[in-house]
Amino acid sequence: MQNITCTHCGAADPEPGFVSDSGQNTRGYARWIAGHLERGILGNAKRMGRPNRQIDAYRCHRCGHLELFATHET
Repeated sequence: MQNITCTHCGAADPEPGFVSDSGQNTRGYARWIAGHLERGILGNAKRMGRPNRQIDAYRCHRCGHLELFATHET
């Protein structure tokens, strides 16, 4: 992504990164899932067949604010 500025303080060029998910049976990174959260019988989130996207995170070097973008389809 280009020309990103912090929506909190207005600083330019935040540091790129990602959101890690270290929960049970994860791949080590979080995903954005389309639609409202629905839970299955065991309490897990229903994800099958739903569009999902990689979450890119940018951290402001001035104030530490995080900006999250879900742009890359997986």
